[in-house]
Amino acid sequence: MRINRYSQIIKLKYDIKREYFTIGIPVLAAIILVIAAALTGHVFTIQEESGTGGSAGSGKDDARLAAYQALVEEVGEVEGGGSMEAEEPTSETKPKDDLDRIIVFAVLIAIIPYSIDTYCQKRLLKRREVAYSEFLFKLSELMRGGIDPIRGVIDLSTTDLGAITDNVRGAASAMVLGHSFSDAMNDMAEALKSNLVTRYTALVVQAAYTGGAVADLILRTSEDMRAVIGIEREKEGNLKQYVVIFYLAQGIIVMLAYILSTSLLPLIQGMGVELLFGNAGMAEINFERGFFHMIMLNAFFGGIIIGQITEGEMKHGLKHSAILIIACYIACTTLILPSPDAAEMRIELVSGGGQEGFGGLPLSDPIVFNVTDLAGNPAPDVYVKISISPDGSVNPGIVKTGSDGLITVTVAPGMAEGVYVVEAVAGDAVGRVNVRVRSEE
Repeated sequence: MRINRYSQIIKLKYDIKREYFTIGIPVLAAIILVIAAALTGHVFTIQEESGTGGSAGSGKDDARLAAYQALVEEVGEVEGGGSMEAEEPTSETKPKDDLDRIIVFAVLIAIIPYSIDTYCQKRLLKRREVAYSEFLFKLSELMRGGIDPIRGVIDLSTTDLGAITDNVRGAASAMVLGHSFSDAMNDMAEALKSNLVTRYTALVVQAAYTGGAVADLILRTSEDMRAVIGIEREKEGNLKQYVVIFYLAQGIIVMLAYILSTSLLPLIQGMGVELLFGNAGMAEINFERGFFHMIMLNAFFGGIIIGQITEGEMKHGLKHSAILIIACYIACTTLILPSPDAAEMRIELVSGGGQEGFGGLPLSDPIVFNVTDLAGNPAPDVYVKISISPDGSVNPGIVKTGSDGLITVTVAPGMAEGVYVVEAVAGDAVGRVNVRVRSEE
């Protein structure tokens, strides 16, 4: 009792609204989370050093420098064969490129409390509307027995009226204290926060002051209110099919992104599309992260659209947004995004190093890399990006390791004579192998 009393005093004194707890605090916590993540070194996707951030000329110069360094290393070797290096992650602390994932968690923190609150409030509102129609029916029955409306409300306040019991008791107390029937009923309708209840309350109050067959009018009002509630339920039931359609559409988007990132795009990247996008242009685009961002945005706004279509208000779609974001995040991290443990991998050459060939033609033997963890165990289901510098083509450009951790790549160096560097990258692990183009003489 004391807790309820003190809570009422605080609410009356400071006018504390429930939105402060369901919107204000979660949104503030989400903003603090994002700011803290940004200040502690979390960033968006990190571009590769030879990425698109620089000009085309600087990218070519870097590639030539890498090839020259590889040539110097090759000349310094005793046997003169090609070599391959597996570079471990440097001790320098690098920013973590997971800020987009942290933003997803921040959005969930911001919308889940409010979505749960709106869902519970809507269910409570429906129960109140049904209970109010029952209240009107019982009031009409008492008035048929010769009881006036005020006395009928006072008598009904001593019974169990479900979700509106406290509201009816408040109205009855106001009538006992001398408030008019219209004021007490209108205050109760305002407290119930239902447009449907407000409309029918105005009709009941008007009927009570008009006189005549008031009991019959209130009975018909109760029946009409029940009919309206039934129509609204039927309407919502018919619109539920659109919820299923939106969920299935989101699932289709996820599967299309998975197919594109694992099958079609690696195939395209290995077919010389760099002629259209510039040197290594396709290889520098992080399609997986792009698909992830697209899916998350579509899940958020798709849920809002579901709420607007099926329930008439966008706020009721936040629960669908939360469900879609959680489901799509799990699907993306499982199927589309690279393994977060890729930085703890090691890439080693198995075969194909030190080959010589003619410019523009594929090498006689494919190059095989082995991807393992730091303990030497095969690393399955790891995406490895393959590139060649200063120019040339590789097929595929992105390849996924099998259960044995092996990947096989077909390499076609450029037309110019000299040393070319084939590079395999998985997270921070890098493996390089040198091949040579000899003159046709």
